[in-house]
Amino acid sequence: MVRYLAHRLGQAALVVAGVIALTFVVTRLVPGDPAVAYAGPKAGPAELAAARARFGLDDPAPVQLLHYVRDLFSGDWGTSLHTRQPVAHDLATAFPASLELVGTALLVAVVVGVPVGGLAARYRGRGPDLTVRVSSVLAVSVPVFWLALAVQTVFASNLRWFPVAGEYASGLDTTSPLHVYTNITVVDAALTGNWPILTSTLGHLVLPALVVAAYPAGLIAQMTRAALIEEAGQDHTRMARALGFGETAVLTRFALRPALNPVLSLIALVFAYAVVNGFLVEAVFNWPGLGRYAADSIRSLDTPAIAGVTLLVALLYVVANLVVDLLQGVVDPRARTR
Repeated sequence: MVRYLAHRLGQAALVVAGVIALTFVVTRLVPGDPAVAYAGPKAGPAELAAARARFGLDDPAPVQLLHYVRDLFSGDWGTSLHTRQPVAHDLATAFPASLELVGTALLVAVVVGVPVGGLAARYRGRGPDLTVRVSSVLAVSVPVFWLALAVQTVFASNLRWFPVAGEYASGLDTTSPLHVYTNITVVDAALTGNWPILTSTLGHLVLPALVVAAYPAGLIAQMTRAALIEEAGQDHTRMARALGFGETAVLTRFALRPALNPVLSLIALVFAYAVVNGFLVEAVFNWPGLGRYAADSIRSLDTPAIAGVTLLVALLYVVANLVVDLLQGVVDPRARTR
């Protein structure tokens, strides 16, 4: 297990190094002059020169890359050109709301997708299986922005079952101010016993979380079904049937654990996809997360902020894959030999 962990950590370090280099190159290909974006379109030559000197834009590319890596590891991710705040501070403020949304969505996707996929495998070729397969294909195929608008129109605007947009009712900032510790509203409200904001946030969270969860839930259900059907034909499951175990017991007691291996790999993939998908959902539901910050950064050609968002999403993907690799080593010892 120690060798397996060291091998995975080494791979993750190489990927992070590649991501940092790629992020640096991409930010240099963004059209526009960051000095102009920072100093303003009416800035004079002296102001532009000061801005270029501040961001090291006149240094050779290798020197800029070294400074970029040094600053990243020291916690300095640059200064946003439109907020004039450190990018690391902006990300720390915006990302928790996105994590709240995506984390809830993935929890829903796993809780729904795995049992539903198991149900489809149990009744393979019959009505429940067909229903699950059609539903999962629809969940994967529907564009997320269309689904967000449709859900918002039906359940918020027409039926008025849930709030239309926002993270919680704005009036609560005055009547029940929230003490911030983690910037994750649900967690902070629960920790401080702020029940008005907690209940309001949970109500606002339902629709966007379900929209973000649709695609991962469909994929997880399909993968769980396929993995269970494959495991159901292995020697150990046939032996269990020969010993008198029913089909449900065979799938849950003997096939489910090894079948979770590919499902865990899929969860790492859909996590990063859910973060990016969440950007569109945040825009529709006016959710104050990373999506809004990324959109503002792109509109203002804010190179440091764009690089920060890109690097953060990439690092999240690397960390998610590393966690899944470790979980696979625990769930299925065979994975440690790969």
